[in-house]
Amino acid sequence: MSKFLRVAGLLGLLVVAGATIWLFGIDELKVAGPRADYFLYLAALLVLVIGLARWPRLSGTLLVLACLEFAWGLGSWALAPPGSPSLLPPVSAEPARFQWHPLLQAVPAPGLAFTSATGLAIRHSSQGTRGRDPDPARLADGGVVATFGGSATYDIGNGEGDTWPDRLDEALRGDGLLVVNHGVPGYTTAEHVLQTAFYPEKFGRPPRCAVYFVGWNDLRNAHIPDLDAGYADFHMPSQVDSLKVRRIGGSNVTISPLLTVLARLVAAEVDTVRYAKDPYALPPASGPDPAAAAIFERNVRSISAVNRARGTPTIWVGQVVNRDRLKGDGLYGWLPRVRDRDLWPLLQQSNAALERTARALGDPYVALPEDAFGPADFVDEGHFSAAGARRFAALLAPVVRETCR
Repeated sequence: MSKFLRVAGLLGLLVVAGATIWLFGIDELKVAGPRADYFLYLAALLVLVIGLARWPRLSGTLLVLACLEFAWGLGSWALAPPGSPSLLPPVSAEPARFQWHPLLQAVPAPGLAFTSATGLAIRHSSQGTRGRDPDPARLADGGVVATFGGSATYDIGNGEGDTWPDRLDEALRGDGLLVVNHGVPGYTTAEHVLQTAFYPEKFGRPPRCAVYFVGWNDLRNAHIPDLDAGYADFHMPSQVDSLKVRRIGGSNVTISPLLTVLARLVAAEVDTVRYAKDPYALPPASGPDPAAAAIFERNVRSISAVNRARGTPTIWVGQVVNRDRLKGDGLYGWLPRVRDRDLWPLLQQSNAALERTARALGDPYVALPEDAFGPADFVDEGHFSAAGARRFAALLAPVVRETCR
């Protein structure tokens, strides 16, 4: 038995070494980082298997553990669709971009500055907004334009200086206006109601006007039965995992896939933040969703009313997506019950409702031409490339300039 365990441990080390070389070869492994630590952990387990072979029960247990960790870690990564999460740790460690918030679930971590694994420079201001702290002279002399939205406003496809709020700020610099980016990935109009009511001021200055680029994230709640009016049954708790602000479990990954799974199981049972519904377990649905549309319209009216009471003009912008990437019967993942081919028709309905509501309220609405953006203007299903961000800011600037001066 001892001989078998030593041989098995040596074979395991060879397999781990081969996987390591392979991943290095395809640029999926660096010398240092969480993924490298995972392979060191596997190697340490197998060395212990060999060293403790004279105690078969202990050595055999470690061998089973090593096999399980290897299969769950590398196996889940190999079988997952490209870009999908797995139990394998990431290539490089990144600081936490977001932190837990009792009302908004997750907010940008203040003062963050790093370069992502994809080479994008990411910076958060001292006030937890995307971008640098504003120049004190511009802040003192100019009016603040606050931009609200989800990941397309945070602009996850672009690095520092290339986001559309950055480009809009450049376009409005000569008009005495300063753009502050309140966008946060995943945020819906439910979060924007809270942001508008309680957290519109940054750097000690209330906004002179506010821009809302909305619609896509609200459709995440489409076709959820008995949808909570504040999206509290699915979307709100999901933000804790989407933006990785749980202490343990959730979407967090450790160097041990087994520990990761156990932490998620424990968190699912004992963590205060739980899902009341799992729409991913339901089949896709087609057509409009009047209940979700009514909640969206109510939130738009609430945001406008709060801003109007403060004398803050509200500018609404319906969202655009990369229709070339959204044509099949599949689901790209973010919207649980909406097929790719159904997203654009639903978003058109949402944009039309947003425009009608804005006009009824007397708020400016920016109607973007459907053919204004092509595939080169996006990095994925709907997040702008640098060229798309520049184009979007140019289309938006005249309305913002006229409304906010």
